[in-house]
Amino acid sequence: MIKATNVNKHFGKLQVLKNVSVQFNKGECIALIGPNGCGKTTLIKSILGMVVCNTGFITFNGKNIAHDWEYRSQIGYMPQIGKYPSNMTIGQVINMMKDIRNKNNNILDEELIEKFNLHQMLHKRMGTLSGGTIQKVSASLAFLFNPAVLILDEPTAGLDPIASEVLKNKIIKERDKGKLIIITSHILSELDDLVSEIIFMQEAEIFLHKKINELKEETGEQKLSKAIASILSK
Repeated sequence: MIKATNVNKHFGKLQVLKNVSVQFNKGECIALIGPNGCGKTTLIKSILGMVVCNTGFITFNGKNIAHDWEYRSQIGYMPQIGKYPSNMTIGQVINMMKDIRNKNNNILDEELIEKFNLHQMLHKRMGTLSGGTIQKVSASLAFLFNPAVLILDEPTAGLDPIASEVLKNKIIKERDKGKLIIITSHILSELDDLVSEIIFMQEAEIFLHKKINELKEETGEQKLSKAIASILSK
């Protein structure tokens, strides 16, 4: 579904992606993890078209994304830190996004808006919200347009335990519908019940790409964090 081929990216003398070749397939929930500065965010932004690679290319359903910007309509993106106009209300932000993205009046998925009780806070201005509530808005917008692909950057950061569980259950539900879901997270324990594959990046390269069941079998560990620690220690 999404394929990166020999992708390289430099910012000045700093190389942030080094010959990255990786494929993300429909129906998979993939954890993209690694230490800070390893290239995760740059890879995500390259997939979204927010960063243009110096060499190599990325395809979405077989089409080079450099020549087909419309592919973005099939992606729901939840940034690690959502930034919205502080004077707009939650309701205005949601309606603005509907006006921008829902040109064909498709059926919307408002499940998270209701489960996060955002429908009771539509009058509140974005500038007055806590970080956790902004995360709820970002999550709701990512799922709102029924995208075929979900890219979630540290999705549970700042969420309380109940909201975090609501979001995880929603991720599982959409995964089971056959959608491609890519998650970055530093909290590996939260990924145990969610992901089917793991990609570990290190120093701008893909260090590891395995199915979770293969990783657990290879290491003899059932917890993702312990399995990764076992691989890295070798």
